[in-house]
Amino acid sequence: MTAKGIKYELVNYIQHPLSTDELRQLLHRAGLKPLEVIRTKEAAYREHVAGRELSDEQLTQLMAAHPELIQRPIVVRGSRAVLARPVANLEELGIK
Repeated sequence: MTAKGIKYELVNYIQHPLSTDELRQLLHRAGLKPLEVIRTKEAAYREHVAGRELSDEQLTQLMAAHPELIQRPIVVRGSRAVLARPVANLEELGIK
């Protein structure tokens, strides 16, 4: 985004974890379910998620408690957000 001259604010949610409510709102803005942005190769996934049937709320709480479970980057522009994996998803926000 820097190369394209787009100003942005980086939020490192490992150092500054999102609350459950903030994460819930971010997922809503992106139109994503918690399971769609969870990192399955993390130790926290194996410990807390794998093999369990968890509700969206339970997953959101786990992701807030263990932010390493959250796929990144999630890019917010205005009232919308996208998981920028792949980078082409940024086009949904009008970023080319």
